[in-house]
Amino acid sequence: MSDQPSEEKVQNDSKHINAAPAGVQSSTGNNSESSNAQKNSHHTKDSTKNRKGAVVPSKRKAATKDEPSKAPRRSARGAQQTSTDPVKILQFLLSSTSTDLCRPKDETEDLKTRGSDIKTYSASTFTPFGELISAVILSRPISHALGLRSIRTTFNDPWNFTTVKAVRDAGSEGRRKALDEARTQHRQKTAEELGLLADALVEKLGDNEDDVGMERVRRESEYDAVKELEIIKSSVKGLGKTGIDIFRRRIQGVWHECYPFIDQKTSTSLEKLGLPGDAEDLKQFMDKHWEELKVDSFEAKDEEEGKRKAFVRLLERAVGADLEGNIDDVKAQVS
Repeated sequence: MSDQPSEEKVQNDSKHINAAPAGVQSSTGNNSESSNAQKNSHHTKDSTKNRKGAVVPSKRKAATKDEPSKAPRRSARGAQQTSTDPVKILQFLLSSTSTDLCRPKDETEDLKTRGSDIKTYSASTFTPFGELISAVILSRPISHALGLRSIRTTFNDPWNFTTVKAVRDAGSEGRRKALDEARTQHRQKTAEELGLLADALVEKLGDNEDDVGMERVRRESEYDAVKELEIIKSSVKGLGKTGIDIFRRRIQGVWHECYPFIDQKTSTSLEKLGLPGDAEDLKQFMDKHWEELKVDSFEAKDEEEGKRKAFVRLLERAVGADLEGNIDDVKAQVS
């Protein structure tokens, strides 16, 4: 099982920087004599004579008492420079061969045991309701592996929490049992939040219990991404900024108004791979090289939706590889 932190844990970690120790104060006694001595010393050490007897200033300044000597600068000319073709990185991440480097090892093993037809966060397409459940689970302070295992467990037999009815019918006890089976953390709290999410969809986000597409919130927001996300955030308990970012990162594949979007964590992961971390820049880069990418494995109603879904897959593969500590392995595949 991977020990890599979840996105929630990564975004909440802060770096503590200690202040540098204060410098040693010089003596204040006999200032005039000290000043003259320093001038004489400076003239003696920092100057030399040329062959004609003229005084020539030294090029290097001696380190003073309170200023430690700096290590000599090393030339980078002899260092081996490595670079990775960003187009090849795109092609690799969008291909099926990259999948195992972008998900936890236990998911790979689970697929071998249970078959490739099971639903997984890293390879399956979910409804907006399913994406919202996933965002709630992944926004908990648990590891990447635990988050994906929780989704894999609850979305497949015997639980199948992909509809409002299934989540409600399971009841609090059933939801808790499903999370127990996933061997995750924060089970009771997550079980309660999944029940409240199902209620919120019926009451505020969807037209009825069967509306897993959540079209109601889109209509009422007039297809404005900011308004949609504000309504969802205020309606779903346990869904903070991290959860909303995760939801938007995935939902932009089908909700065009949310495209293009890259959250901060994923932006960092993309830049580690040598790809643009800005949403508009990455979109333009992919558009420019679209024919080279040869992406044809998406179920899309038109090319624009196909591009959005490819964009989502790229983000998920990049952040997944980073969370699993496989950035260098991805680069090695195309070098």
